[in-house]
Amino acid sequence: MAFSGFPREAFQLYERLGTDNSRTFWQANRRVYDESVKAPMQALLDELADMGPFHVFRPNRDVRFAKDKTPYKDHIAAYVESEGGAGYYLQLGATGMFAGCGYYDMAADQLDRFRASIDSDATGTNLAARCAAAERAGLVVGAMSELKTAPRGFPRDHPRIDLLRRKGLVISQTWPLAPWMHTKRVVPKVRAAWHAAVDVVEWLDTHVGPSTLPPEEAYRR
Repeated sequence: MAFSGFPREAFQLYERLGTDNSRTFWQANRRVYDESVKAPMQALLDELADMGPFHVFRPNRDVRFAKDKTPYKDHIAAYVESEGGAGYYLQLGATGMFAGCGYYDMAADQLDRFRASIDSDATGTNLAARCAAAERAGLVVGAMSELKTAPRGFPRDHPRIDLLRRKGLVISQTWPLAPWMHTKRVVPKVRAAWHAAVDVVEWLDTHVGPSTLPPEEAYRR
């Protein structure tokens, strides 16, 4: 299947799911998900296959330890990690699309390298400049999570404290629902967003890189 855009039914499905997030609704509309959401998403990922093999997240939510027990996600998303260590993420929901790239949740050794490089005036000021340039280009510089105060061993008045408090670094762009999403223009739009973040991603791959810790140690804070 060649990618030709996401049909209107894809966005309408998630809009309706927002008012009826039930197994009954999902089962009645599973064909719409398969044909209008999942299939075109896979076709889009085939167009982006040079980035690597993407993982498409399942539509079901893990509600075992969540206060919100709604069973289905309000979006479809895919993710791939490059050889250099950066992750690339793509999402579609009722209100539009989102693309991001960077280091989403750093392991302990990655955080150590990240903070040491930010602390250094040479590499730290360089990253701050690259982030500022990304923001001027209309991208959002953020993180999935961050500390409320300075990490242990760093002063609260550090000149780059905003970067130091983050446990990851992600550059993203959000697009509200628009007619181009129903066309092939999605492909260059997503690529352009990822390309605009290349300077920050290159810094991360150079100064942080992939974790070398075993899984059981990687996320011990």
